[in-house]
Amino acid sequence: MGEEPNDARPEPADRIPDGHAPNQDQDQDQDRHRSPAPPDPRVAPVPEAPPWAPVPPADRAPEPPGSPGAPTTPPPPAQPPATPTLAFGPPPQAPGQPFGQQPGQPPGQPFGQAAAHAPGQPPGDPSGAVPVGAGAAAASGYGFPQPGPATAPGYGPPPGYGPPGYGPPGYGPPPPAQPPGPANPAQAAAIALLNLSGLGLGYVLLRQWIGAALCWLATAALLVVALPADVDGVPIGVLVGYGVLLLAAAADGFRRGLRATLRVGAAVRRLALPLALVLLAVPAGGSLAYGAAREEAREEALLARLTVADERVKSGQGLLFDRAEPLYRLALATYQELGTKHAGSRAGKLVPARLDAYYAQLSAPYDKKDFCKAVAPLKHLRGLPGTVDKDLLGTRPAKTDEPLAESLYGCGTAALGVQTAEPPAEKSLNELLDTFPQSPQATRVEPAVREAIKTRSAAVDGGAVPCGTVVELRALRSSVDALPDATFAGASRETAAAVEKGDFACGTSQFRSKEFGDAATTMTQFAKDYPNSPKAAHARSIAIAAEIADEEPEAGKSLPPAKAPGGARMVMVVSNDGPGSVELLYTGPTTGKITLNACATCTKYPSSVFLDPKKVKACTGPASKYPKATLLLPAGNYHFLQKRAGTSTSTGGDTKISKTKIEPNYSYTNCLYVTSGF
Repeated sequence: MGEEPNDARPEPADRIPDGHAPNQDQDQDQDRHRSPAPPDPRVAPVPEAPPWAPVPPADRAPEPPGSPGAPTTPPPPAQPPATPTLAFGPPPQAPGQPFGQQPGQPPGQPFGQAAAHAPGQPPGDPSGAVPVGAGAAAASGYGFPQPGPATAPGYGPPPGYGPPGYGPPGYGPPPPAQPPGPANPAQAAAIALLNLSGLGLGYVLLRQWIGAALCWLATAALLVVALPADVDGVPIGVLVGYGVLLLAAAADGFRRGLRATLRVGAAVRRLALPLALVLLAVPAGGSLAYGAAREEAREEALLARLTVADERVKSGQGLLFDRAEPLYRLALATYQELGTKHAGSRAGKLVPARLDAYYAQLSAPYDKKDFCKAVAPLKHLRGLPGTVDKDLLGTRPAKTDEPLAESLYGCGTAALGVQTAEPPAEKSLNELLDTFPQSPQATRVEPAVREAIKTRSAAVDGGAVPCGTVVELRALRSSVDALPDATFAGASRETAAAVEKGDFACGTSQFRSKEFGDAATTMTQFAKDYPNSPKAAHARSIAIAAEIADEEPEAGKSLPPAKAPGGARMVMVVSNDGPGSVELLYTGPTTGKITLNACATCTKYPSSVFLDPKKVKACTGPASKYPKATLLLPAGNYHFLQKRAGTSTSTGGDTKISKTKIEPNYSYTNCLYVTSGF
């Protein structure tokens, strides 16, 4: 039968001198000088092998004597196979007792030797250690193998295996936990303050790396959120959360450090509390630095807003004030906020200079004597105290009174007589009289109006273009009529007389210029506008002559006289032998017009190119048949214009020009008829 291999490894020889385990706490040098115990007669001696010698397996057959590697000593008798039972671990130890020492065992006695076992006592003593392989006689305990076969020769680790006093891996219990030390409030406070700095250094001293990492992550997250510094700063929730985390880390550090034993030198422990106090300056200094950076960011933001406002003011240059005013209002709102709510900032300190530049830019039209263009911006500047802080504006609005009054006066007087003026003269002058009634400019308005009337009235009498002057006079009259009656009643009358004179002069000028249609219109309107004027009759005569001359220019060679000539007058009887009423206009030594009613039974006379008009026998019926009119005309050459009204058988607006010479001592008849044209 073959042998089963024995898996139990024997204890190293240096671990069990004299059959006993060495004392864990005993100095190794003392073991070296200890006298070796006498050999155990129950164990066959085994030649000592070097540490590198291989251990033959248990199931290997023994080599024959004399062969290489065969042992020189006879092998021990075969042992029956048995399963070894190992008991690991020393007996329970009292606190502070060296590992492997039994209670009551004096220090330095080898492990496993009873107290009464003197050094060098032979093994097998009931009070001594039980060697490996002693079988059932071996006492249980203390990390030795339980009964089993004896150790085969050559098996086991070489002498000197493992550090002195220690068994193979797995032997012995874990070292007992250190008991908590005495309370150290100064140390706990230092660790708490080190954590409170946000750097987690308290956890570093305690070697609590997870807590330190959490502090580092929280601080890094805060820096990511806070930097770069902006005007809004860090959200309050982030600050509160970070503060709560620091307080929790400080409290936890105080708790952990109160009884902890630090693995640092005494010098570091002494410096921990001062260092913690110094490091408190890190969050404080960081807060101050962040506050300064945030303040600088705020200053930069305010300066940027000031720049935007300046650009808006600048963009208003060259624009009409009505279009630029919204930009100016936005800029003023910014100036006011910076100058009142942020007066101490760099931007706020620049606001007064910006307001000076603002007033200078809007007053530029006045400096250029462009009074009408200057009125709107000057009114805007003067009214700013109603929308902008008065203390911020100071005396600037009051300085606009004189320029505004001068601009209103200049714009108003320049618009006198200008029909297309915008604003009209009365608007500027009334505003001047209402806003600055006691100003020197207000007292100069009435003389300026009278001077304008006088100048244009003189232009009507001898001017080359009286029609243009009369247009100015009409515009001037409209402006004067809109001014206060108490002051400008006399000027209003003067203007009305000048306009009347100008209208008549315009009509006569048009007639002389052969503008007969315009002259007829002007004089007809004059007669309607001024029926009681001494020139009304003459104006009607000029209008009639102009209408005839518009058809026959020869009739407009001279202006009709204002009065008819004296002397004898010849009779001319005019009859209407045609359908529809007829209007007969005449001009010569005298001018006028008559209207003949329609002839109810009269018709058109046939006509052809071969029929002599003189052979037409018009007005040959009973005299009572034809409507008639009698004219008394001084001798002279006359031009007649026949204007027949339209009927069902005649076309309205038909005209006919004729010329007749009236000689003294004759009477004349004039028959008006209509031919068909076929």
